[in-house]
Amino acid sequence: MSASGVLSFTQQGWEQVLAKVKRAVVYLDSACAESLHWGCGSTRLLEAVGGPDCHLREFEPDAVGGGAKQPKAVFVLSCLLKGRTVEILRDIICRSHFQYCVVVTAVSHAVHLTANHVPAAAAAEMEGQQPVFEQLEEKLCEWMGNMNYTAEVFHVPLLLAPVAPHFALTPAFASLFPLLPQDVHLLNSTRPDKRKLGSLGDVDATALTPELLLQIRCLVSGLSSLCEHLGVREECFAVGSLSRVIAADLANYAPAKNRKKTAAGRASVVFMDRTLDLTGAVGHHGDNLVEKIISALPQLPGHTNDVMVNMIELTALQTEEENCNVVAPGCLAQSNDTTAKALWEALLNTKHKEAVMEVRRHLVEAASRENLPIKMSMGRVTPGQLMSYIQLFKNNLKALMNHCGLLQLGLATAQTLKHPQTAKWDNFLAFERLLLQSIGESTMSVVLNQLLPMIKPVTQRTNEDYSPEELLILLIYIYSVTGELTVDKDLGEAEEKVKKALAQVFCEESELSPLLQKITDWDSSINLTFHNSKIAVDKLFTSLRDIAGARSLMKQFKSVYVPGNHTHQASYKPLLKQVVEEIFHPERPDSIDIEHMSSGLTDLLKTGFSMFMKVSRPHPSDYPVLILFVVGGVTVSEVKMVKDLVASLKPGTQVIVLSTRLLKPFNIPELLFATDRLHPDLGF
Repeated sequence: MSASGVLSFTQQGWEQVLAKVKRAVVYLDSACAESLHWGCGSTRLLEAVGGPDCHLREFEPDAVGGGAKQPKAVFVLSCLLKGRTVEILRDIICRSHFQYCVVVTAVSHAVHLTANHVPAAAAAEMEGQQPVFEQLEEKLCEWMGNMNYTAEVFHVPLLLAPVAPHFALTPAFASLFPLLPQDVHLLNSTRPDKRKLGSLGDVDATALTPELLLQIRCLVSGLSSLCEHLGVREECFAVGSLSRVIAADLANYAPAKNRKKTAAGRASVVFMDRTLDLTGAVGHHGDNLVEKIISALPQLPGHTNDVMVNMIELTALQTEEENCNVVAPGCLAQSNDTTAKALWEALLNTKHKEAVMEVRRHLVEAASRENLPIKMSMGRVTPGQLMSYIQLFKNNLKALMNHCGLLQLGLATAQTLKHPQTAKWDNFLAFERLLLQSIGESTMSVVLNQLLPMIKPVTQRTNEDYSPEELLILLIYIYSVTGELTVDKDLGEAEEKVKKALAQVFCEESELSPLLQKITDWDSSINLTFHNSKIAVDKLFTSLRDIAGARSLMKQFKSVYVPGNHTHQASYKPLLKQVVEEIFHPERPDSIDIEHMSSGLTDLLKTGFSMFMKVSRPHPSDYPVLILFVVGGVTVSEVKMVKDLVASLKPGTQVIVLSTRLLKPFNIPELLFATDRLHPDLGF
């Protein structure tokens, strides 16, 4: 099996799509567009379409239909073909002149049967048949206006956006986030008294909402296809309550039964809930340039994992803000540029200082190859120095085209180095280190009282001070790293002071950010009363208490805080690091918190026999491939840490890190305060 399994899996899927798109109008939803963006690049799709015109369109209700000279359409969708999605399909086709329609869905036919409430036994009898897709093909012909026209509906597992050979994301599941204790109360509200859940530990598939269960099944279907591509039979393990449901569903996924029997290889798939350790997600310990780039630069529209790079410096336009939208933005994904891709992978795997020097080296070498008049300079790399190299390419179209990918990464680096957010990164880091020392020496109430003077209204804040959103990030850091709290009078009083100060700050904001609008449930601070603001902040602190208690059900992984002593300062030990160290522990202990999910009767019998005789249960270090899936997002630093750790603990093991999204600190409050965690929008 090749090291770039996630890349070949994605590219193989897209090749099936590209074979259908010649001279077609192609409609993509955002998750599939993101998979294409990282896996092959849009140029590959444009080449496959051919013709002088660009016929790529976003799949949305207002999408432009096909004209009289556009008889063919291909729809590439990440979701179930049901409800609202089918209505949008119908509306686009009815206002077009198509005679040939192809619909590609990333969701398997087996999951479509589940979504249509077909019992498992009946679904098993339909193996090889695809009635849901066949019915939609008939509908497509009906909407095109002639039953003799051609319609095709088929499944291609376009699950992943491969960021690196060993690391991929699942854009269609970017909003999937583990449950918190407050979600148990919501689940209990629809359950009879005798079946109330006591805690997150009691949550299983039967307790979840139908929408969340179906979202999990869609993910499991894609992961099963990945395992098939890798040629492995997977053993599933879980750390955390939602991970346990996902792992159990993959372990017992009926359509994979025959695949597992014939698979030549073996792999461990370990799922982990992000909520068990939010410290690493909001912290600034990661000494990585890419983390700073995705935190500083604006998000690429329609994407969850890439950013916009301002390219105006390479044009003759003035750099005024109104001109920024005139030129198409650059980005980080450079799937078709070998040199830029090599630099990107170097940036993912090196520390900030080395990464910046690597960017300079690549720019100098590219300028030298193009015989541009470069002036060498050694020492510290500055944004001005990088810009001076980049501008050498400005009036040389051939050089620009030869090194377009490299220049985008160079500009991303320069813009990040001079961004105010980057200067603040060090302030965050210093405060987080101070917090780690304070937590060891003081109670939580003392730590919160230290934070109180930093909560300032907009009229008193300077650029050095923390905004309300940044204060939320610090609070999440504090509660996550501290863990289970001893609730006493002092803590209650300290929390109340912080709550009142925050509620007042929210009211006095000149404009509420989208995050504050979501938290307060108000569009404007003008109408936001202190009373309503305080209610919102009380709810926020309920979530913070939930974060602090997230590891309370763990037996082994109870803490991410390492107290200081006379030789070492207090520090943070990522839960991911603890999990990987436990997996590859030389004595191979049976971990209590890394649960193995049995797949059917044979495994259950083994577990039963193990009570009376020595039967070894599967261990996650047993196999040559480890797939680690973080549910709720992962940071670049964490991916590098896992890769380096596995290489040092068990060389030769192939590790693949998967996650729902690439995280920056500001993502976590958005995910925590999302209202649709239990009822995800599945497009119908």
